[in-house]
Amino acid sequence: MPLQVGIVGLPNVGKSTLFSAITKQAVACENFPFCTVDPNVGVVRVPDERLDQLAAISKPKKIIPTTVEFVDIAGLVKGASEGHGLGNKFLSHIRECDAIAQVVRAFQDENVIHVDGGIDPLRDADTIATELALADLEVVSKRFSSAKNNSRSGLTRDLEKELAALERAKDALEQGKQLRELEWNEDELKILKGLSPLTLKPMIYVLNVSESQLKEKVTLNLPGLVVRICVKMEAELAVLSEADKKEYLASVGEEHSGLDRLIVETYRALDLITFLTSGPDETRAWTVRAGAKAPQAGSVIHTDFEKTFIRVEVTKWQDFVKYGGEVGCREKGLVRIEGKEYIIQDGDVCYFRIGG
Repeated sequence: MPLQVGIVGLPNVGKSTLFSAITKQAVACENFPFCTVDPNVGVVRVPDERLDQLAAISKPKKIIPTTVEFVDIAGLVKGASEGHGLGNKFLSHIRECDAIAQVVRAFQDENVIHVDGGIDPLRDADTIATELALADLEVVSKRFSSAKNNSRSGLTRDLEKELAALERAKDALEQGKQLRELEWNEDELKILKGLSPLTLKPMIYVLNVSESQLKEKVTLNLPGLVVRICVKMEAELAVLSEADKKEYLASVGEEHSGLDRLIVETYRALDLITFLTSGPDETRAWTVRAGAKAPQAGSVIHTDFEKTFIRVEVTKWQDFVKYGGEVGCREKGLVRIEGKEYIIQDGDVCYFRIGG
């Protein structure tokens, strides 16, 4: 299953235009609220220059990058948690996502109306945060009441833990806090994640700036990861060749597109890394959580790899490229044999040995 990121924000902040640029697919983005009725889903490749370098050595039949799904969700408004605008229908779409990319508008354009009448990114971010917290409060409160009723027939240790976690979450949400702002132990996280709380999901703020604001490195003190993107420029970049894109980016003092930076920050927020495989059939990127051990990483390729794991042969991708692949690395003694306790590192080129 690819990583799924929900694009949220108030109406007319640039969500659908961003989605169009990401997927190079046309979606409705007319100048009025709620033009996006059903969530649009687009799958895009994760930029990784290492794949092309490995493929130049292995000359595979195909190159397979890892992917991200972006979901364009209709604009939320104040009162969405109570059903205002398109309300809870769209909050439910966010619950299915792994992370949230919240677009906040910093650019000025009198031809593009703002649902609240003026440009104030911090106010907009606070509005969305409040709606997500209120939506979570409703879900957590219902579950807390249910657990409390169950405790009347006897308080087990598991039920006691659940009540404590839910009460703590409920108290935080009533104060308008986001659950991701608090420290949670492993047991608490297991309980809360069963409810798919919106405010526990990683949040990446997409600060939608004008081209001049991008050059000036305009930013804001938002409560989390912030990626400055000129969404209008990204839409223009989406139809350019790679050479023209690089030239355009250089003209505004940027090395990578905002979309590429957004994907990288999303991976960072979710604590993900990429390992690689490369041979004559395919050169491929695989995604795992940071800290994953070798058998767990193998299971991403095939579920049987975890239980039949024997060892993994690991090469640094830089060595693989420098010395012409696996054979050259073996000659230099740069292929390591690792066991079940080995923690996969970002950029490892892996070959898994499994039993029958």
